[in-house]
Amino acid sequence: MLANTLAFVDRQALALLVEPIKQDLKISDTAISLLYGLSFTLFYVAVGLPVARIADRSSRRNIIAGSIFVWSICTSLCGVARSFGGLFLARVGVGAGEGGLTPAAYSLLADYFPKKKLAAAMGVYQMGLYIGGASALVIGGLISSIIPPSSIVTVLVLGSLKGWEVVFLLLGLPGIILSLLCFTIREPARQGAGAAQASVSLGEFFGHVGTRWRSYVGIALGFALMILCGNGTTVWIPAFFARAFGWSTAEVGQYYGPVVFVCGTSGALAGGFFASWLRRRGYADANLRAALIGFSILVPLSVGFPLMPTAGLALTMIALMNFFAGFNFGGGLAALQELTPNRMRALVSAMYMLTINLIGAALGPMAIALCTDYVFADPQRLPQAISLVCAIASPLSVLVLWTGLRDYRQRMTEIGGGGVETAL
Repeated sequence: MLANTLAFVDRQALALLVEPIKQDLKISDTAISLLYGLSFTLFYVAVGLPVARIADRSSRRNIIAGSIFVWSICTSLCGVARSFGGLFLARVGVGAGEGGLTPAAYSLLADYFPKKKLAAAMGVYQMGLYIGGASALVIGGLISSIIPPSSIVTVLVLGSLKGWEVVFLLLGLPGIILSLLCFTIREPARQGAGAAQASVSLGEFFGHVGTRWRSYVGIALGFALMILCGNGTTVWIPAFFARAFGWSTAEVGQYYGPVVFVCGTSGALAGGFFASWLRRRGYADANLRAALIGFSILVPLSVGFPLMPTAGLALTMIALMNFFAGFNFGGGLAALQELTPNRMRALVSAMYMLTINLIGAALGPMAIALCTDYVFADPQRLPQAISLVCAIASPLSVLVLWTGLRDYRQRMTEIGGGGVETAL
């Protein structure tokens, strides 16, 4: 969870600093979306799946430790980039490191916790997303109140840096320490189906996925569309408050940061424990049932918050949106692990991460940016751009997840995952 927290500190820092980066590098909203989204997906396309194959065969703990070290160094390198190209390459490095964490972490957690507790454990892990996002906003806002993002600071050896570059430089340091602490984690014995195998062939892997494709597609594509909305809004909410209500970077950190922390973390915990509670009640589809509830509630919240007439109303809806976005992850991630034999878990997780990054992380920020730059041709129309993208993607996420639910329920019943067959 601490590793996941740091990953999202380093990722969300860019969203807080959109306006000063745009001003200094003289780039468009679309270019910002490439820094946030495409730079991360490049790693998954090129390296993510091979690293996951290694995680299914060797120490997941060591992969996690190495991943943290790589992305932390690259976060600090963002602070010494002097151009869009340099910053883009540094962000690719951040994505390269973060891409190694999640597949290994999902697989490791599935061996630490029994099925009845796995959704709750995944909820705790996903708290890092919101703790990290909130920490980036709060810490970045505090630093910005002391060192304004556009001010000039002289740093020993490095020379003159802008205030926003100092933020990146400092945020990379804690991860180096955490990467060393990760070696205190015990690598658990592999449990469940396929645990005794040294490895599985790609033929076996694709055969397994092929017989359960409805469940896998429903989970991966449904969450990808939800994350398209979530990631898109996460990137642009600080700029939304700045453009629509005139908030400064420090004010965004002061007011928006605590909302992400309180509502996101409580939602992740509540959703994970709710899914585990449904499982104890005997629902075969408990994990996806819980996620579908959260998906449905997100539709009006994500479409409506940008259109609110006051910052207070918008922030209230964003608070609820963060709660129900976090609510979905524990059950959804547990469902993915339940469907998958042990020696395939990291690879399945990597394919899931590839899907949500290509569709959610890359297209979410870009879709909103393309709307402001080309559909509305006005950066001040950012609220309408956010609402338009969410009005399309959020209902689709509900529909896609629902289509995978029946097959998932059937699979869980077959393997003894539960007994209540009530339909949605």
